[in-house]
Amino acid sequence: MPSPTVTEFETHRPYLMAVAYRMLGNRAEAEDAVQEAWLRYAQQPEGEIRDARGWLTTVTGRICLDQLNSARVRRTAYPGEWLPAFVIEPDAGPADRAEIADQVSLALLVVLERLTPEQRVAFVLHDAFGVPFGEVAAVLDGTPAAARQHASRARRAVSGGGVRHTAGPAEQRRVLDAFLAAAQNGDLRTLAAVLAPDVVAISDGGGVVRSALRPILGAEKVARFYLGLARKFAAVRDVTMEPVLVGGGAAMLIRGEGLRVALGVAVDDGRITGIFSQQNPEKLVLGDFE
Repeated sequence: MPSPTVTEFETHRPYLMAVAYRMLGNRAEAEDAVQEAWLRYAQQPEGEIRDARGWLTTVTGRICLDQLNSARVRRTAYPGEWLPAFVIEPDAGPADRAEIADQVSLALLVVLERLTPEQRVAFVLHDAFGVPFGEVAAVLDGTPAAARQHASRARRAVSGGGVRHTAGPAEQRRVLDAFLAAAQNGDLRTLAAVLAPDVVAISDGGGVVRSALRPILGAEKVARFYLGLARKFAAVRDVTMEPVLVGGGAAMLIRGEGLRVALGVAVDDGRITGIFSQQNPEKLVLGDFE
């Protein structure tokens, strides 16, 4: 029979995973952070912690903040654009999509990646999970006023600098399929029509796989770029395209000889506003697709 400590912690694990994943944008790192929080929790004297949820939130937040600061240093030397790791999940239909509808969209994760560690922690804890600024301040080792300012700046960045994304997985799938069909057919006009005028395409090759080093902006430029990619993919042997989910949203897993890429999208008003191409093999978590 599990101890009371284990039982208490396990009741909070899903919540802590949700917090850590939104902060880190990487499920494996989130699991490591929650496990570290458990180890610290288990070492506390019995009866020492009165509010387990609050204590665990603070500890998990501090662990994530340390990881974000460390990652920020690593990213200064990262070649090209940085996208979060893609956790690839099967897309078996509406039932599966409904089960994971509360996951964080790629569009939001991309914006969160551009916040400072302090802004991201403050925004996630307060705006996403309703943690009071006094407790956020304890995580950031600052004052409530400073925590409030970090969250405010993050909020402005999310609302003003994000890729518009309002579509559910079914609409995303429809638009993504239309985009890929037009690219395969070499139809520039139809391809551009699926794209919003201010669409942005971001690729992450991590210096391992050749990819665009800067975001590509505008419908015509993005359309021409993906027409060129489609021609290259057509020359690859044994290419397969499999509908999958990333972050609860529609994506496509494209594989062939020497090729493995996951393509996710943000969709608003029936058109693609963002295309996110993860090509770095270290950031493609395929699970059952291996």
